[in-house]
Amino acid sequence: MTVNAPTSTTPQPLVSARGLNKSFGSGEARVHVLKDIDVEIRKGEMTFLIGPSGCGKTTLISILGAILHPDSGEVKFREDSLFSLRERRLAAHRLRHFGFIFQQFNLLNALTITENAAIPLIAQGEQSPTATRRARELLCQLGLEKQLNNYPAQLSGGQQQRVAIARAIIHEPALLICDEPTASLDAATGRQVMEILRSSAMNPERAVIVVTHDNRIYEFADRIISMADGRIESIKDTSSPGKDT
Repeated sequence: MTVNAPTSTTPQPLVSARGLNKSFGSGEARVHVLKDIDVEIRKGEMTFLIGPSGCGKTTLISILGAILHPDSGEVKFREDSLFSLRERRLAAHRLRHFGFIFQQFNLLNALTITENAAIPLIAQGEQSPTATRRARELLCQLGLEKQLNNYPAQLSGGQQQRVAIARAIIHEPALLICDEPTASLDAATGRQVMEILRSSAMNPERAVIVVTHDNRIYEFADRIISMADGRIESIKDTSSPGKDT
C-alpha cells in the first residue's frame, strides 16, 4: 500500500536571498548597511518590512528588486540567480517581472494618468492603442473613470497613489515592491490603498513586499520582517498568531 506524503502548506519562495552584504562610501566613511541578510519572499503573500529609519529596508528592497547590486551574496528569482545575468538581460528581467510603487508616486506630470499607467506596457513593446486601452480599463477598476484624461497635478494624493498602483501592476509583475505606500495618506485613504493592493496585486504566483512605518496597516500583512542595524531581527507569520521564525 502506498502512503501519500503530507502536502506542505508553506508557500514557496518567489525570491530568496542568501548572505547579502552592502556598504556605501569608502575608508573611514564606509557604512555597512546590510549584514549577512538571509530572507525569502514567498508566493501568494504580502510581506511587510519594518524597522527604524536607516536600518537598511530600502537598500534591501532595492537589491531584491535588482536595482542595486549587493557587495556579496546571492538573490534568486524562482530558480534564476539575478546578478549572474548581464546588465541588459537584468534590466529586461526587472521590467518584465517586477513592479514598483514609490512613496512620492513618481508620476510624469506632462502625461495624463492614462499615459502614465500605460508606460510599462509601452516599454515592453506593446502597441500604444493596446497599452492605452488596458490602462483605461485598469484605472476604471481603481475608481478613476472620471479622471482618465487628467494630469497628476489635478488629482488628490490618494488618486495619484491609485495611478501609481495601476502603473505598477498593469504588466502583471510577479513581484510588487511598495516603498511606504501609505506614508502621505490619511488613515481612510491608506486603508483603501492597501485593500486595492491586496485585491488587485495578489495571486498564488505573485508576491508583494511593503516597506512601512505605518502600524495602522499591519493587519494586511501575511508576514512581518523586522530589521535593525542592517540585520533581520525577527520574522512573524501573522497568518498564524504567535508563530515567529
